[in-house]
Amino acid sequence: MPALHRHSYRLLLPALLLLVPGAALAAPGGLPRLTLDLGSNANNPEQLSSGLQILLLLTVLSLAPAIVTMLTSFARIVIVLSFTRSALGAQQVPPNSVLVGLALFLTAFSMAPVWTQINERALQPYAKHQITYEAAMAQATDPVRHFMFRQVRESDLELFVSMARVPRPQRPDDIPTWVLAPAFIISELKTSFIMGFMIFIPFVIVDMVVASTLMSMGMMMMPPMLVSLPCKLLLFVMVDGWHLIAQGLLNSFH
Repeated sequence: MPALHRHSYRLLLPALLLLVPGAALAAPGGLPRLTLDLGSNANNPEQLSSGLQILLLLTVLSLAPAIVTMLTSFARIVIVLSFTRSALGAQQVPPNSVLVGLALFLTAFSMAPVWTQINERALQPYAKHQITYEAAMAQATDPVRHFMFRQVRESDLELFVSMARVPRPQRPDDIPTWVLAPAFIISELKTSFIMGFMIFIPFVIVDMVVASTLMSMGMMMMPPMLVSLPCKLLLFVMVDGWHLIAQGLLNSFH
């Protein structure tokens, strides 16, 4: 690993010189020449393995937003919150930043047991050099897979298992993660749409009652939304709607 740091220093030095024009112009022969030598690393399997691990880590970090949003409870929570705002009829209240922030905190709360298991089984033992990198990855994947198996629908899982043409699994460990992940995602979409439909029903009833009342009173020129929006907001506040939405979302993962 010290050799790897020396090679990194060789690569960073020309970049630092380019950031200082005076140093670059003062150097004899004009701009410094950048050379990339892979021969020494290629002859050392240990250094090459370390480089591949760093490359793999950077790849995982670049995919972290997709992993957080799609392989956790975030997708269901943010979709249900969006349905709630649409049902209320308030187009920009709460704003998107508030909805996404609330969804992130609810996701952290609902996924706390999973994060705790990953920390205890994978991160802490790996930081103390008690397990290898491969064992830490396996230990970190198991709690996430267990969470996805609890939420995935059997029909969706059967669909992707049949389309992947893998041998018929006899137990959950026989199902690859790349087959489980899309099945979990479409299951979350279906569940969130069902919850959104149930949220829409009382607000649609309020809209129908208000529209019928205005027509019966001969006030056809008044937009029904002008009257129904305060009624829906009042109803939502009186029943403590955000409390019920958060409670229903968190209970749906148990």
